[in-house]
Amino acid sequence: MKKFIITIVFLTLSLWGVKAQQDAQYTQYMYNTLAVNPAYAGSRGVLSINALHRSQWVGLDGAPTTQTINLNTPVSKRLGLGLSIVNDEIGNGTNQDTYFDAVASYTIPTSRTGKLSFGLKAGGHALNLDFSKLRNYNDEANTVGLSNIDKKFAPNFGAGVYYHSDKFYAGLSVPNFLKTEHFESSSSSFAQERMNFYFITGYVFDLNADLKFKPAVLVKAVSGAPLQIDLSANFMLNNKVTLGAAYRWDAALSALVGFQISDQFLLGLAYDKETTELGNTAFNDGSFEVLLRYELRTKYKKIIAPRFF
Repeated sequence: MKKFIITIVFLTLSLWGVKAQQDAQYTQYMYNTLAVNPAYAGSRGVLSINALHRSQWVGLDGAPTTQTINLNTPVSKRLGLGLSIVNDEIGNGTNQDTYFDAVASYTIPTSRTGKLSFGLKAGGHALNLDFSKLRNYNDEANTVGLSNIDKKFAPNFGAGVYYHSDKFYAGLSVPNFLKTEHFESSSSSFAQERMNFYFITGYVFDLNADLKFKPAVLVKAVSGAPLQIDLSANFMLNNKVTLGAAYRWDAALSALVGFQISDQFLLGLAYDKETTELGNTAFNDGSFEVLLRYELRTKYKKIIAPRFF
């Protein structure tokens, strides 16, 4: 087990160097758009605060976990501001990545209901590597010439464009433009970050007065890594309960459920079952997500039915 855990960590680092690390993934991306597109800031028209926790490959010791918290709000008819924090770790704290970003968007009305937003974000990434946190650690890490990294910070910036109406939305973004190499071994560079391109879109169909249906797509592309495509379909009943399913191409099947507890609070849950060989192993019980969203709605805002995105 000791050698297996170390192998998993080194394999992850190798994938960063060879295939380029993709950003943290989310099954409930439809509720967490600000994490990948700064142009989303302020688009809901109210102060919106989201907190999300993801446990990936539950049952596998040292498997990845991700925590995200972001807030965004309109400050005028055209300007939106926000803040996003993402913490991603693997190996029981052996590798920890923390992202801090401030975001701003500017919106132009294009029709009675359509709006086009342009967004920018600026912030950075802190990397912490501590191989001593590996269970039963001795000298395995030293044999490949790796050393610890103590919260090394690298600045970055990103941009995005986002269009939405009452029923449709689409966005294109690059969260990080700068390529960063956090440290080098004697033979190659590890923890090398490259530009990730995101495209997100969806449409809401009113099936009847009480039932809505929304298919959605998220596409992630990065040089040197396989294209990642997330497909989802959700039904909303009486603007209160959401039920859906999702498929991550060649990776996982997912079930999603959401509860609009009140005008202010939304609770979202998701479960992923891997379709790869890793998903068939006895130590992998799937991946779980829990999301809580709070929105500061006024009596005037209550007149408008809750948006499905």
